[in-house]
Amino acid sequence: MTDTVDPGDNAGTTGAPFDAGTLLFSMDCAADPHPAYRRLREECPVARSAGFDGGTSWYISRYDDVMWALKHPEVFSSGAEAISIGQEHPLIPLQVDPPEHAHYRRLLDPEFSPRRMAELEPDVRRLTGELLDGFATRGTCDFHAEYATPLPSTIFLRLLGLPQSDLPKFLQWRDDTIRPAGDTPAAQQHTREAAGAAITRYFEDGLDEKQRNPDGNLLARLATARVDGRPITRAEQLGTCHLMLLGGLDTVTATLDCMIAYLAQHPDRRRALIADPTLCDTVVEELLRAETPVQVVPRVVKQEFEMRGQRLQPGDGVVLVLGAADTDGDEFDDAESVSFERGVNRHLAFGGGPHRCLGSHLARMELRVAVEEFHRRIPEYELAPDTTLVYSPGIRQADHLPLVFPTNP
Repeated sequence: MTDTVDPGDNAGTTGAPFDAGTLLFSMDCAADPHPAYRRLREECPVARSAGFDGGTSWYISRYDDVMWALKHPEVFSSGAEAISIGQEHPLIPLQVDPPEHAHYRRLLDPEFSPRRMAELEPDVRRLTGELLDGFATRGTCDFHAEYATPLPSTIFLRLLGLPQSDLPKFLQWRDDTIRPAGDTPAAQQHTREAAGAAITRYFEDGLDEKQRNPDGNLLARLATARVDGRPITRAEQLGTCHLMLLGGLDTVTATLDCMIAYLAQHPDRRRALIADPTLCDTVVEELLRAETPVQVVPRVVKQEFEMRGQRLQPGDGVVLVLGAADTDGDEFDDAESVSFERGVNRHLAFGGGPHRCLGSHLARMELRVAVEEFHRRIPEYELAPDTTLVYSPGIRQADHLPLVFPTNP
């Protein structure tokens, strides 16, 4: 792999230096990421810049390079040293590399299998109906607060067998972890660590209770699970719970925000879906690609490696820019445009390789049902007047998404 620039200045083909981290984690990029993605791919596809923790990382943005990195954890590790988000234990199975990683996937994959998701689908449809009943006849809603947030969050709590009354604290812990308050990286990390400690205490108590009174839900099964022929440790249980909380409460919400915001602003696309509801699976996949909500994932270099002329050293941080890879014209025709006629769609919205998202089948089912049911009840809608959408960087979640729509007489 050859041809890039000196990592000291990231001066691309235009000759103008830029900072990849500042570019990617700006509010402008969160609102409209494609210009930043294009600049990274074209000017400096392997760029050295500020990382998640205030240090420096390599930003990798072309599809082939990102896919290679995802498939080779022996070089680009997903281990606990890749990033700390305040957790006290490694996030399982995300922060365990092969071959140990396979032991945890064998334990957890059946919990999120296509068969298990098909069994769950009727409950998800009932929940979407209940949520829609709350605003479908009102003519207006905050899609983020009234639909995109409660749908996956409620399903998550039901899966684990946890009380719905605990949802507000879970959402606060989610935001304190992924979008922490603080003016400096140190202050933000302090917020994350406080949330991480609270999450640990909550699940310590929950696992103890499920061991005493098992109820057949996921948390109870995890409390008594075995991995690699032995009982799972408490640290492993807590790391698994922490990861499921973040995945279950954040990424589907962010994805729904991105999808409905796009469709609200592109009525021709929305009407194509209304005219042919069988397009829903294709619509979900194409908007996962074009609006990739999880813009980046972290890795750490485990062995010296050269990529496009840059020499990466063991211990270097790496940021794989999934959103840039998903709009790379070398992989996708007319990559920055949305096409519901697109055929093969090898997008990386769920990552790839051995660490591909554990909950991808659940997410796809939730997204499909949520989009189908919303458009069945509310086929015509648009952004409320004078709306300026504000997205969080890194994971593109809207802080609010006000819609207006006609109501049936």
